[in-house]
Amino acid sequence: MLSGIRNILAAATGLLLLTVTAAPASHAQAKKPTIMVVPDDAWCTANGYIIETDNQGKTTRTPDYERALQENIDLVTTITKIGELMNERQFPLKDLSTVIKNLNRNAAEDEMLVSRTSGASLAETPYDRVITRAKADIIVEVLWRVNTTGPKRSITYQLKGVDAYSGKNIASAEGTGAPSFSAEIPVLIEEAVLEKMDGFTSQLQSHFDDMVENGREVVLNVRVFDNGSGLSLEDEYDGEELAEIIDSWMAQNTVNHRFNLSDQTENLMNFEQVRIPLYRPNGNPMDTRHFANSLRKFLGAAPYNITSKVVTKGLGRADVILGEK
Repeated sequence: MLSGIRNILAAATGLLLLTVTAAPASHAQAKKPTIMVVPDDAWCTANGYIIETDNQGKTTRTPDYERALQENIDLVTTITKIGELMNERQFPLKDLSTVIKNLNRNAAEDEMLVSRTSGASLAETPYDRVITRAKADIIVEVLWRVNTTGPKRSITYQLKGVDAYSGKNIASAEGTGAPSFSAEIPVLIEEAVLEKMDGFTSQLQSHFDDMVENGREVVLNVRVFDNGSGLSLEDEYDGEELAEIIDSWMAQNTVNHRFNLSDQTENLMNFEQVRIPLYRPNGNPMDTRHFANSLRKFLGAAPYNITSKVVTKGLGRADVILGEK
């Protein structure tokens, strides 16, 4: 009998050990969001790293990441240091410098996308191109200021997590580090942010977990080209208006039917807070372009047979333009 009790206790102990060891393993396998670290817009402006571009008659000011990385060694080492802290917490990283180099290799990239027939266009800023090429889930923006008190220096910093698709702020951390005799800004930043890094990355992970469960938030617009074709969102197919057909498609293809039709006329439909799946049925990542292309293909098939094209602006917005390619 004593032998039997020992066997039971041994089995129970083994089960307990299995449970204890399995839990961390499961947690470690949880998917992490991909991160890219960039300088905050305010830092770029204060240091003169800004590009002014003509966006269809309007002047747009965007960060000049390329020149900032070429000229400011403190920025390069700071991005590297924060990247190391993220990597230690097992967050996959996209390197800003590598993304820019890849963009520069593609010398044939057009400044804007133009309709082949009507000449209608939607411009994309240099910032949009960088973010689109990186395809990171979250952009971490860093801003810092050096404080000097006698021979000591300290860093006042701000970290901001931004959803790369929706542009919404989803995490933040800020503070001032202890004064130090250290002369290296990246070391001062590391000392300052280390205490709050776990809380900051926890906010990032919580946001990503919500995306896994409820989908990624994007914007999708439907437009009709003014090319004299007579096409309208009020056109009827088997007694149902085209706008209603598109609305039904959105309900069927968004996660938990979550989207908001914020504006509608005979020539446009603006969908906001559109929750698209993180992955396509084949397991590849889903992005706004793929989602919009699914709608384009649906409308191009019978009985609608509507010619259309997809134009994207950054990662988080796509326009499905009906009436021409």
